[in-house]
Amino acid sequence: MTVNSEQSRKIKMLIVDDEAVIREGLRHTIDWVDFDVEVVGEAEDGREALQRIAECGGVDLVLSDIRMDGMDGLQLAERLKVQFPEVWMILVSGYEDFDYARQAMRLGVTDYLLKPVDIDELTAVVKGVVSRIDRQEDIGMQEARLWFAGLVRHGFASGKVPVSLQGKEYLIVASQIADYHDRFGGTSPDELEALQNRWSKAIHRPFDDDHCLESVSVMKNENLMISLIVVKTPQERQIWDHLLSGMIARLEEVGTVYFGVSTPFNTLERAASACTEAVSLLPYYVLEGHPLLLPEYRESLEMQRGIPNYDTATAVRELVSRLFKQDPSELGTFIADMFTVFRETGLLLEDILHIYEELWALLRQQLRRSGMPDMDAGTKAAADLNIYNSYDSLQKLVLDEMLELQRQVNVSGLDKSYWIIEKAKKYMDDQFRMDLKASEVASWLKITPSHFSYIFKQSTGKGFTEYMNEKRINHAKKLLATTHDKVFEIADQAGYNEYKYFVSVFKTYTGMTPKEYRGLMAGKKAEGE
Repeated sequence: MTVNSEQSRKIKMLIVDDEAVIREGLRHTIDWVDFDVEVVGEAEDGREALQRIAECGGVDLVLSDIRMDGMDGLQLAERLKVQFPEVWMILVSGYEDFDYARQAMRLGVTDYLLKPVDIDELTAVVKGVVSRIDRQEDIGMQEARLWFAGLVRHGFASGKVPVSLQGKEYLIVASQIADYHDRFGGTSPDELEALQNRWSKAIHRPFDDDHCLESVSVMKNENLMISLIVVKTPQERQIWDHLLSGMIARLEEVGTVYFGVSTPFNTLERAASACTEAVSLLPYYVLEGHPLLLPEYRESLEMQRGIPNYDTATAVRELVSRLFKQDPSELGTFIADMFTVFRETGLLLEDILHIYEELWALLRQQLRRSGMPDMDAGTKAAADLNIYNSYDSLQKLVLDEMLELQRQVNVSGLDKSYWIIEKAKKYMDDQFRMDLKASEVASWLKITPSHFSYIFKQSTGKGFTEYMNEKRINHAKKLLATTHDKVFEIADQAGYNEYKYFVSVFKTYTGMTPKEYRGLMAGKKAEGE
């Protein structure tokens, strides 16, 4: 898991004094950048200081005079303790009075300095505060890290919400690198970690720099980062769009990264469902290549997309033929044509994977019938669509698996048997009206009857007689439904010399006599009219 934070984040400090010359002196006398401090503003009194903190948020440290017109430093400290307890405070006073110091410390003031301020003493105090803030943030981010990781991994978070993640508005951003397998497949663990760090910083920076927000990210998968953006002040939609566009621009060094962005929400109880919403948007990137995927974009696409409909049975027959032909280029052309159809019909990668799962099951069944050994295990690997997240990478995975299957078919020697049976089935289709016997087909093929019976059963899953009866009965059913020929004439046309035997076989396969079947079909036709 990665937390979106720069290794040396600058502490944001507000200077408060009713004398402009002192404010300017404190701002410019010391090179605050050397101490990882950024002066983000000035205020004339405590009331203005509170307003500045509320407006921009993210102030870590207040350096304030204690005696000021309006709200003084002690009153400011008291209000900070209630309204902004996360803000640290250093008080400066020209009054050498222990009561002030004691009261300030009771209000949670970090340190108390006397005027005229000694520069070395001030810098030492600020360095100490910076160190303590860093340590506190480390602890806070560890808590945030554990809390958000639990939510992402389990769908719910346990324990109290860390203070660092408490805000007015939230957003979940799920992100992935496009064409990940082709670009980063085989990347070493160290290189992958460096990539993920650049990725997380690019997501964090636009929020941290512009709007004083917090963010924490979890790598749920090697190529799936989920980020929680915590907003101190609710933002208009155009501001969100600007910030999200900034993320895309900063990620150019990583590559093309696309984002699924949830609807903003105002309570962390909705964080889990927002994670689901954001992640569910990512698959739509392949359709049009839009890097910013919002809920309304998905709704628009779903209205245009049709229901996935692919003839897997026909595809399997075509695949089996190409597997046995042992021509890799022809197999590659078939897979390419198949994916062209997938693209043109707007199928998502998960739709394609479901089709492929069905295709694989039918293909395995067909090959097993043909005598392919070890087909229960198969060779197909589970495709992680976070890794194979493009049409091209998924197509290459499918082709590699089919080429491996083609190699196994070649090694098993099944291709020879396949073409023998294909030749036999064509001959049987032409001759089924004759009183054809298995021994006659075997003789025509110039192989022994026993070998023919074995390989025919292995290839089709049916014996010779069962196969011929099914073909003949189907032909008879067609004639009964479409002609007025007498039943004994249809029996002869279907290849049965004995009428009674035909009736018996017909009833076995259909559950009714030929006359009953003809009556049923006539009734259905009448109802249709």
